[in-house]
Amino acid sequence: MSAREVSFTTLLRRAGAADPARAAGLVEEIQTAAGVTLEDPATLVSYLADPDAGLLQLLRLVESARDAGHLETLRRLATMRAGAKLGVLLGGSLALGDFLIRHPEFIADFTEWPEDEPFSVVDVRAVLLEAVGADPADDAPVAAIGGAEGIAAMRVAYRRALMRVAAEDLYTDAAPTLMPAVGAALADLAGAALEAGLAIARHDQPDHAATRLAIIAMGKCGARELNYVSDVDVIYVAEPAEGVEDARSLQVATRLAVAAAKACGGMGVEPALWEVDPNLRPEGRDGPLVRNLASHRAYYDRWAETWEFQALLKARPVAGDPALGAAYVDALWPLVWSAVERPGFVESAQAMRRRVEQHVPAAEADRQIKLGPGGLRDVEFTIQLLQLVHGRSDESLRVRGTLDALARLRTAGYVGRPQAATMDRSYRQLRVWEHRLQLRKLTRTHLMPDDDQARRVLARASGFATVGYMDEVWTDIRRDVRAMHLEMFYRPILPVVARLSADEASLGDAAAKARLAAVGYVDPAGAYRHIQALTEGVSRSAAIQRQLMPAMIGWFAQGADPDAGLLAFRQLSEQLSRTQWYLKLLRDSGTAAERLARLLSTSAYVSKALLASGEAVTWLDRDEDLAPRDYARLWGEADAVLRRSNDPPQAITALRGLRRRELSRVAAADVLGMINASRAAVAVSHSADMLIEGALRIARHTVCEARGLSELPIRFAVIAMGRYGGLEMGYQSDADVQFVWDGDAPDGQAIAVALAQELRSLLQKVGPQPPLAIDADLRPEGRNGPLARSLASCREYYGRWSDAWEAQALLRARPCAGDVELREAFVEMIDRVRYPEVLPAGALKQMRLLKARMEAERLPRGIDPRRHLKLGPGGLSDVEWVVQLTQLRHGRRYPELRTTVTLDALAAAAELDLIARPDATMLRSAWVLATDLRGALALRGNAKDTDVLPADIRELGVLAEILGTSLTGSQLDEKYSRNSRRARGVTERLFFGWEEDSR
Repeated sequence: MSAREVSFTTLLRRAGAADPARAAGLVEEIQTAAGVTLEDPATLVSYLADPDAGLLQLLRLVESARDAGHLETLRRLATMRAGAKLGVLLGGSLALGDFLIRHPEFIADFTEWPEDEPFSVVDVRAVLLEAVGADPADDAPVAAIGGAEGIAAMRVAYRRALMRVAAEDLYTDAAPTLMPAVGAALADLAGAALEAGLAIARHDQPDHAATRLAIIAMGKCGARELNYVSDVDVIYVAEPAEGVEDARSLQVATRLAVAAAKACGGMGVEPALWEVDPNLRPEGRDGPLVRNLASHRAYYDRWAETWEFQALLKARPVAGDPALGAAYVDALWPLVWSAVERPGFVESAQAMRRRVEQHVPAAEADRQIKLGPGGLRDVEFTIQLLQLVHGRSDESLRVRGTLDALARLRTAGYVGRPQAATMDRSYRQLRVWEHRLQLRKLTRTHLMPDDDQARRVLARASGFATVGYMDEVWTDIRRDVRAMHLEMFYRPILPVVARLSADEASLGDAAAKARLAAVGYVDPAGAYRHIQALTEGVSRSAAIQRQLMPAMIGWFAQGADPDAGLLAFRQLSEQLSRTQWYLKLLRDSGTAAERLARLLSTSAYVSKALLASGEAVTWLDRDEDLAPRDYARLWGEADAVLRRSNDPPQAITALRGLRRRELSRVAAADVLGMINASRAAVAVSHSADMLIEGALRIARHTVCEARGLSELPIRFAVIAMGRYGGLEMGYQSDADVQFVWDGDAPDGQAIAVALAQELRSLLQKVGPQPPLAIDADLRPEGRNGPLARSLASCREYYGRWSDAWEAQALLRARPCAGDVELREAFVEMIDRVRYPEVLPAGALKQMRLLKARMEAERLPRGIDPRRHLKLGPGGLSDVEWVVQLTQLRHGRRYPELRTTVTLDALAAAAELDLIARPDATMLRSAWVLATDLRGALALRGNAKDTDVLPADIRELGVLAEILGTSLTGSQLDEKYSRNSRRARGVTERLFFGWEEDSR
């Protein structure tokens, strides 16, 4: 033998034989016993799932055929396509190989199957009935042979039909595609076996005519997606023949049912087919085996549990009296689709799934094809729950089969196309593995094998080149299916829709308008027009909207203005109609739809923000995305924008867009109660810091370019003042600032003013993104002073000319942008002014007079002072002036008071016992509530002045809802009056009545 020649055993090893030497011996024995020479046997062997077992089975079959006189039939198959099917059957199913070895006369079946005729066209009911001598045309066929002989004949006929299905299944190179037809054929075979078993039972029961018995298949048999070996779940229903009492009918029917089940699953000459399981019947094992139709209906009307209706979803008559079977389905099928209205239906179904998972042994969980995470049950339970919840109002979903239901869920938009495709593909592959494992020995198993040889056989039987590739697909499928199950099976919208009545779930004209009026829509007709515009038509978007709308109607109604919320939702949906993510997010997210409904029906400010930037809706799915960004993260994004762009208009537009985005995020989190008003104010202030810092960088570049400079000869900084400096900025606040510079350049003042003007222009000019108004009136000399002032000039002004109120204003001064060293120098300079050794003579009197004048002159005309949140008695100004006076008097001595943040300074004063703790508590409560109310008014978005508390009780109720309290409008009004009254008392005592010798 030359070096290039390959031995036969090597070829067999390459073909997949585990023991190639033994396989070579078997090939030789087969050829000798059959009297044929196989052409290229190694290639033929390569098609077998288990070459070693397949060759042994073929040898045994040759010997059996030879002994029984059927060898010539077997030899003819050697050159036929039918012979290839016989080979793959022997290599894939030891049990069916054993059947052929026992009955070599059926080798001829392989030659008789038409090549162009699928197995699905065979009338297996007629075949099995004829096998026991019954007439398929009879309404109640009776077998001509009974007892053990009839059972054996029926089982042989069953396995002959099963052999054809299995041969085609193992032979195909597209098993996942063929799988649904295989499952349907196996279910039909099971139904035929039950029918033939019942015919045998009638033969053995002389009084069988006393009853009409129907056998209802449940589970996979009912859905026509049965396995090769599985319990066949059934329910029995019987009615008496004319003139027969019901008790007598049930006795006879029970004997027939037991005998029919025994014909399929009892001991016998031929092995049992499978077990018949009647435990899904009413009351399970504790209930009677057979009931009449009225008893079934009464049970499901009064006593059935949630899971029993889920089981009824698959119910299908398969044997016995066809009219009675149809009557059973007609009576109970409607109950399946109304069961979702039962209290806790969805939660009960979800709990049952969790219980099933808990009962899977831990050692088997990762190998379970059926019950384990990512297995068949995840697919089936998910699809069934979606059917049961939405099938009440969508009759297209009322089907039994898993894949048929999945296709309809996809078409109607209840499941996304990519998810449906993945789930369909995964389910088919899982079922193929299950079929291949069961075919091996015709045993009931759902476990992936754990030994190498069995895994290799399974991989070959399933069309995988290697075990490693099969394992990789197995892992991917389990991961994907589990993720989809958790996402869809536990969708928050499911229990919401389930809790609605049938009328509420319907979007029909009368029912919808009545519900809209009942839950608080002011204009039900107008709201219904919006609903029609969103849900009418056959588009996928309309289909998904029809799923969402019943729940969202209620969610909008929980908000302050459901009509406005629904209108905004329509506008947003139309704006985002071309996106693929929007409706999918609302349908599949655990939180997005409900949060969106709350935002749109509560806050006009947020509604406007979402309409300006629809992609912000994606934040509603995750708490992390709604959390305000800290300054470092905001500046990181701004810095990246500035590094990428050399175009000032483009850069400032992008920076203003970043601020708009952040305001939207903060406002949404604020309305949803995820942050309080104080944290929101800090976040809003930081977004302004980011924008001003970025705009200053652009302004420096622009001024340098205009003046022909490579860099500015001065240092420049922006100082935040007022509420902005105190990190207490509102959503619609201006930014109070000062501009300060330092340097020796002769034209430094002109450059600084130009820089300040350019900065203000960049921030305020009209553009595609919202501006930030800049107010520099708190600078030295106010509007009469220069826009920008040098550090030296500021030092001189504050040291010689400033009034007490200006030192008070500096308590809020916080550098927010510009040169770091200049910022530090400015703070060092103003600290001597705002934290003096001693409060200057007359300063307290001046402050009191100024405060009194502000209260008298700055309050808007016609406004009840008690309702002004800022300047009214006990409002923000009262609290802040008390705190600021404390800082002026004691800030030099106590560094803890040196902060621009009101609440921090108040807390420090209380801790230092400079303000009594009860007084501090009252001041804090008043300030926090006023701040919260100002924020709520801004978020409400319909107030002309966010500093004035509305008198309308309904509007106050809306503000209470935005604040996330359980208070009514009148209770909120009373709470503010009480808090402000107490704070005013503290202010009159500590500020207006402060004695010079007090602490």
